[in-house]
Amino acid sequence: MIVPDVTLNNGVPMPQLGFGVWQVDDDTAEKAVTTALESGYRSIDTAKLYFNEQGVGRALRASGLPREELFVTTKLWNTEHEYDQALRAFDESLAKLGLDYLDLYLIHWPVPSQDRYTEAWRALEKLYADKRVRAIGVSNFTVQTMSRLLDEFDVVPAVNQIELHPRFPQEELRKLHAVHDIATEAWSPLGQGKGLLDDPVLARVAAKHGRTPAQVVLRWHLQLGNVVIPKSVTPSRIAENIAVFDFALDDEDMAAIATLDNGGRIGPDPAVFAWMG
Repeated sequence: MIVPDVTLNNGVPMPQLGFGVWQVDDDTAEKAVTTALESGYRSIDTAKLYFNEQGVGRALRASGLPREELFVTTKLWNTEHEYDQALRAFDESLAKLGLDYLDLYLIHWPVPSQDRYTEAWRALEKLYADKRVRAIGVSNFTVQTMSRLLDEFDVVPAVNQIELHPRFPQEELRKLHAVHDIATEAWSPLGQGKGLLDDPVLARVAAKHGRTPAQVVLRWHLQLGNVVIPKSVTPSRIAENIAVFDFALDDEDMAAIATLDNGGRIGPDPAVFAWMG
């Protein structure tokens, strides 16, 4: 299975479909990433907060795949936005992963009440300038926090990883990204198992194409231009989630899925989220 790339705003290619390991412990992450790599995934998304960077790193090394074929993302946690802390956190994540460089490093949350995300971004710019990471970006940034980075810094984020699914399509933010050639990456793209995949609209579209509702939703993301990182620890679903490049949704399908938008955010609101755990 060959996953197409999107080209980030600095020219770096990134697989449009990757594999996420949120809420997966270290040993389970190792097994799941091994299965994902065997199924054709080449982009792996982790974070310091997930406490599984070591397991991910073990799976990457054991795969025998050339480093240049892999695209590895991790994230800076909220307690380390101060400049020197951010640089140290990067080194710690790199060591846990057992890598010489990262493909993408993200600020996990802006935590606007702390008001240090601009300091963190300055640290990421330093890592990027030193060629220790191929691209830098953010996660969970809003129009307001993203606009501040665009106003105050020279390096435009390559990616903003945000909650995005048919019930919460984030149109305003995607429009801002499009203006600045920022890739939109969707976390919880399948709605975290909270009823989205049981929707009769998706059932009808899935039946029409002989696919599962999850495959329909992933195909919807891809056709919108989103980068998507579904998570599963079930081998059959890991394989199912990548088998979405041999069919297409038509305009009628896309219009039907658009009716599911109800503003239904599942995760925290990044405008107020300030967890430091």
